[in-house]
Amino acid sequence: MIKQKKIPLRKCTGCQEMKSKKELIRIVRNEEGEFSVDFTGKKAGRGSYICPDIVCLEKAQKNKGLERSFKQAVPKEVYESLREELVKGSAE
Repeated sequence: MIKQKKIPLRKCTGCQEMKSKKELIRIVRNEEGEFSVDFTGKKAGRGSYICPDIVCLEKAQKNKGLERSFKQAVPKEVYESLREELVKGSAE
């Protein structure tokens, strides 16, 4: 019998759906409190996940999903850079 590899699941802060880690984009807050988009999923710091979808990003912004997971206010620039990354990523 082949042992099934466990797929790490994470919840999208926008749509609240559980999805595999590979399907989601990670947003990281490092020790200095700076936010960045982590496509590798390997950066150090507190992470939060979101679907690579503008709709989910807007939901997360509206329901303050990122604020809740980081337990602090998230600057508007973070949402703007995420939006740019999503638009860029979907264009490719």
